Amino acid sequence: MPEIRNFSIIAHIDHGKSTLADRLIEKAGLINERNRVDQILDNMDIERERGITIKSQAVTLPYRSKDGKEYELNLIDTPGHADFSYEVSRALASCEGVLLVIDASQGVQAQTVANMYAAVEHDLEIVPVINKIDLPSADIERVKEQIEEELGLDPDMAILCSAKEGIGIEDVFEAIVKYIPPPSGSAEDPLRALIFDAQYDPYRGVIVSCRVFSGRIKPGDTILLMSNGAEYKVEEVGIFRLERQKKNFLSAGEVGYIIAGIKSVRDTRIGDTITHADRPASEPLPGFREVKSVVFSSIYPISSEDYNELADALDKYKLNDAAIVFQKDSSPALGMGFRCGFLGLLHLEIVQERLEREYGLSIIMTPPSVQYKFLLKNGEEIVIDNPASYPDPSKIQKSFEPYIKASIIIPDKYIGPVMDLCRERRGENVRFDYISKGRVEVKADLPLAEILYDFYDKLKSITRGYGSFDYEIADYRESDLVKLDILVNGKKVDALSQIVHRSKARQRALRICEKLKEEIPRHLFKIAIQGAIGGTIIARTTIPPYRKDVTAKCYGGDVTRKRKLLEKQKKGKKRMKMIGSVNIPQSAFVSVLSSEK
Repeated sequence: MPEIRNFSIIAHIDHGKSTLADRLIEKAGLINERNRVDQILDNMDIERERGITIKSQAVTLPYRSKDGKEYELNLIDTPGHADFSYEVSRALASCEGVLLVIDASQGVQAQTVANMYAAVEHDLEIVPVINKIDLPSADIERVKEQIEEELGLDPDMAILCSAKEGIGIEDVFEAIVKYIPPPSGSAEDPLRALIFDAQYDPYRGVIVSCRVFSGRIKPGDTILLMSNGAEYKVEEVGIFRLERQKKNFLSAGEVGYIIAGIKSVRDTRIGDTITHADRPASEPLPGFREVKSVVFSSIYPISSEDYNELADALDKYKLNDAAIVFQKDSSPALGMGFRCGFLGLLHLEIVQERLEREYGLSIIMTPPSVQYKFLLKNGEEIVIDNPASYPDPSKIQKSFEPYIKASIIIPDKYIGPVMDLCRERRGENVRFDYISKGRVEVKADLPLAEILYDFYDKLKSITRGYGSFDYEIADYRESDLVKLDILVNGKKVDALSQIVHRSKARQRALRICEKLKEEIPRHLFKIAIQGAIGGTIIARTTIPPYRKDVTAKCYGGDVTRKRKLLEKQKKGKKRMKMIGSVNIPQSAFVSVLSSEK
């Protein structure tokens, strides 16, 4: 039997994680030169285009070490973005060690530190790998200093490699078998297997990716999912060798897949424990929790006839992505749609892009919002994510909004602008520490709603691309929240209502009013566009009417004749304004909602 090692690769975004995984797969002989593609484990178009990993993948690599021993190395690839931090934590829980990849020219970044702490929490062996050593800007000695000072790891243990050029890949393999411990757990104990991913196959149902901690599982066994008590009969088990490879059984320490006729990804929750129905484990593996949505937005089809297609597309999409939640929603302005919950902004963008690409839909999304809590005067506490559900202001005693703990790593010359940005976004407790020569970590508590729009873009532009950002959800704090309504010709446009902090309401209202003024065509009467909090107007722009020159026929004569004609025109315009309705084109909603992002 070959020895087993289970490991993961973690890195800050764009430090070469997927490229290193490609080289390891090639070196293990799972793919030849002819079939070679970049980002082998990233099989979605969006992943390849954006250079990010969205879905966790696993692959078993055969390896013969220099001393002739046979190994099976299970690489569990993880998503790299903060939105998918729970999936990352479950993938890490399935490993005994990690390769921490650091870019030789950029050094340690915010997510490098966050990922390392996640690995330390799971008590994993950490092997630092300095990648991109072939770049002219590579500074290996500086990166080694950072590994020692900022991460507290042994810099002499760091492996030097260039995944792109294929340099040092053999050293990486040797480090995996040398430093990462073999899995513990006995095949004789009751079965306990951790689900770290699941994907839907239209012919086989859900294919569950799992790590077996103890016991043994084979086709014909009846398994039990411990979080919801569902039982299924196993049809097939096996390991991932890029393609699925059938096996007679999976035993303690192995990573592989289970097919058991499960109909929907919703039934298999990431982090859940699989055990035998006839000989169940006494307790599940630790760390399981329900994934909660953080960001909310409504999706509407641009053409109301496409509503049924959107409903079908969301149902099919949900088969593959259990993290999205949605329910029916409707708006007088935009028609029928769905209110959806997402793990974060990146998750929202991915869902939007995949719905448009894979299902050919044209959709509008309302500005993203977060969940707010309100304590009413009668003692009741309510949680809302939709401005339409905002309670009567006279009944609100206190309002609360979610905060995050942000960690921003930057070169020290950008301290001033970054701290100003944090304060501008209502940051609290803004502080900084020098973590090494010339590099600073800025920490701040920020309202989640303030980073939803363009915080990351602003940070990248003021730090010339050198700023890196990571965050975790902290808690709810008391805040002065109001509902901002947009009125066109005195009528509320519910699709543009938002819950905002009072200090930001006027600025936000002005921006929306100006945008609508550009987009709404002129009518025969004057149109007022207003931003209001309750009955108080806080911003206004006006679209002037088309006017006919009624005085053109008055050549000479008394001025009162002209005035009489103008007064008559004014009365007609007033009557028209009372009975006329403003047609707001679809493009106006699209432009306002997209400018909000």
